[in-house]
Order: sequence, then structure tokens, then C-alpha cells
Amino acid sequence: MLIHGAFEKAKRYIEAQSELKEEQFGKKEQGVCVTISRQAGAGGNTVSNILLNSLEPLRKKNTPSWTLFDKNLIEKVIEDNRLPKALLEIMDESNFTAVTSIVNELMTGQPDPWALMHKTFETILQIAQMGSVVVIGRGSNFITANYQNVFHVRLIAPFEQRVTHVEHHYKISHKEALEAVKKDDAARKYFVRKFFHKDINDPVNYHIMINTSQTGFEGAAKIISCAVLEQFQSKFLKI
Repeated sequence: MLIHGAFEKAKRYIEAQSELKEEQFGKKEQGVCVTISRQAGAGGNTVSNILLNSLEPLRKKNTPSWTLFDKNLIEKVIEDNRLPKALLEIMDESNFTAVTSIVNELMTGQPDPWALMHKTFETILQIAQMGSVVVIGRGSNFITANYQNVFHVRLIAPFEQRVTHVEHHYKISHKEALEAVKKDDAARKYFVRKFFHKDINDPVNYHIMINTSQTGFEGAAKIISCAVLEQFQSKFLKI
């Protein structure tokens, strides 16, 4: 479910980027993007929100505050007529050409009904290029596979523990949770196979895979934060 406050933060993120380009052209630094792929009930949103708080103190000047984009926020951004325009305006022409090229390569030969997915891919590429974002799902690790400022994470956990988490988190019956987890897992696997011809569970598609049943959500966020700092501190983060 879309949380109004989260959308407002995402909106401010994009508007701040536009203002930064106008006021400090040539001084803006690229931030890091973290993509989170997750099994249903493995704690994707919880881990991502904890991660934002861990990474915020590490960002350099002239980079935006860390912001979370999940499926709902990305779709809401696309629905808002003003925000896509703002996204285009803050991209250098050369960068936008590269983004368009990547999207076209992903979508070549596809019919018009895929237009919304085209916009989704384009939006993910643009916010990833700006950095200081955590993007959950939507095949974001595959979309941004060629970007050097992106770190890819896959969250997993045993099936029964994920069902229990969903049951308690959403306050639904065990049977409802069981069906929800099965349905979500199947849908995400199908989505990745259909659009990217990849196996969502293949570990080669990620920098790290974390079993949240072993680490806990706080522990998983700490592992990701440490890994991101280790990989990017010299180029993208404050030391």
C-alpha cells in the first residue's frame, strides 16, 4: 500500500534534484543506488527502511537524501504528470540518450500495451543514475545491470518463516498468508522471466544474497550497509 509520507519524500527527492541542477550545475555528484530483490515475506520493505537510516549519514555533499522507491511509489511517480517532466529536465542530454537506448534495447519489438512498463524501466534507470536511492523489486537489478553505481541485493528466508511473518505483519489467517506468499513468489518469478529472461533466484544476478531468518532485519540492513560502504566509499560515499 502506498504511504502518503513516502510519496511526498519521493516527490521532494526529484524536485530537489531539479533545483540542484539549476543552482549548482556541474557540482552535483552521483550517489549510490541499492536494488532490493526479495522473496515474499523476507522483509524487503523493513530492511530497506532500516538501510536508509544507515546510509543517510554517509552520503556526500551535493547528493540527495536517501529515498526509497518501491513498486507503488514508482507507479505513482509515473501517474503524476509533473514528475516525469522533472525527471527528464534534470538529466543531461547524453545521459538521457543512454537511458533511452537501454530501455529500447529491453523493450525492442514489444507491442504498445507495454508502454507503462517502458515508463517504469525508464524511471528506474533515471533515479538509479541520480543515486542515493533504494529501489525495491520491478527487476531493478536487471534494468540497472550496466550501471557502476548500483549494488544488488536479494533477500531470502525459509518458506514457513516467511508465511508467519506475512501472517503477523498483515494480521491475516495462516491460510491467507500461505496463499499470498505462494502467489507473490510465483508472480515475481514470472515477471523476471517474462521481461528479462532470467531466473530471479540465480545468485549470479546479485552482489549478495541474505537469509533474513539468520540475520534478522536489522542485521541484514547492517550487512548491506557495510558492503555498500566497502565497495563505494572512495567514489560515492563519505569515508
